Amino acid sequence: MFRPFFDALRRAGVPVSLREYLGFLEGLSKGLCTYDTEGFYYFARAAMVKDERHLDRFDRAFAECFAGVDAIPPEAVLEALELPEDWLRKMAERHLSEEEKAAIEALGGFDKLMETLRQRLEEQKGRHQGGNKWIGTAGTSPFGAYGYNPEGIRIGQEESRHKRAVKVWDRRDFRDLDDSIELGTRNIKVALKRLRQWARQGAEEELDLPGTIRASAEAGYIDVKTRPERHNAVKVVLFLDIGGSMDAHVKMVEELFSAARAEFKHLEHYYFHNCLYEGVWKSAQRRWEEVTPTWEVLHRFGPDYKCIFVGDAAMSPYEVTHPGGANEHWNPEPGSLWLARAREQWPANVWLNPEPESRWPYTQSIGIIREIFEDRMFPLTLEGITRAMKAL
Repeated sequence: MFRPFFDALRRAGVPVSLREYLGFLEGLSKGLCTYDTEGFYYFARAAMVKDERHLDRFDRAFAECFAGVDAIPPEAVLEALELPEDWLRKMAERHLSEEEKAAIEALGGFDKLMETLRQRLEEQKGRHQGGNKWIGTAGTSPFGAYGYNPEGIRIGQEESRHKRAVKVWDRRDFRDLDDSIELGTRNIKVALKRLRQWARQGAEEELDLPGTIRASAEAGYIDVKTRPERHNAVKVVLFLDIGGSMDAHVKMVEELFSAARAEFKHLEHYYFHNCLYEGVWKSAQRRWEEVTPTWEVLHRFGPDYKCIFVGDAAMSPYEVTHPGGANEHWNPEPGSLWLARAREQWPANVWLNPEPESRWPYTQSIGIIREIFEDRMFPLTLEGITRAMKAL
């Protein structure tokens, strides 16, 4: 029954052998992790991952095969009498027509939305489903999960569905982008090569053919000359939007990240979510514990760095324009101010957007960020990357 899991690991690039798979099955037959989802995860990882570099790929394959299993309580597994909670929740989801969506009115602004939530928290005493007022599920209320509202606060929902939430009332954990992805083509690298400033540095590593010919002619014997190998001297600071609506673009951004790693010797990268605020992070697994102040990044890298933002720029407009509008925390200053500071520090800057360019006019936040970047937003396509490198 675990053959699909084995196949998923191989597809994800985890070099698991048949011997390791058989050892994994033997451990299960001995009852090492019966009805324990967390124990099963760690046992499978220990049995079939030999190199920590493959842990991220293992996690993706595990999630693909066993998503939702942790929602099934052990007693339900034993008795087989109840459906998993997430199945029941999905059955209650509201899928509204365009006419029904258009009929739902937003509460009238960010401040009004937060004030109304404060009132609901004080007044509500129990669980609600299918309504348009209380915090609940499968309704048209601005507060809750698995429903629809054009401007609401998402509470208790695993992932985005309509990309409309002003705030998310849950702690969310993302994963780092894999910078070892093997590209099917070299096209992205070729596009990035337009951003080059060659310099010779380091040890003498390559033959200086013109110098050797000249020195040999002057000396009357073969006089081999070497010189430092040329390196791309461009310095790049890369800001990557991660999680939420960007999950749909992970493969494309990982390919860009891999190509940038290979092309630029001086590359610094940081993650953010939706918009730039007062903190960024290097590791998605440690994003809550090891946050780097954005002021520190702005002061660490000089204006000679090229600055590249990568993100779909799809969010509530309040996340860009309002203090406190950030999706997951209360930001003292609006995201637009931090973006302006970044552009001032690094005058050579662009924004790469994985969303098709034809969709940009229909998302208000994309228009706001395009205006902040003075129209230096480019699609994350080969043609768009080429245009962005020329702009830099």
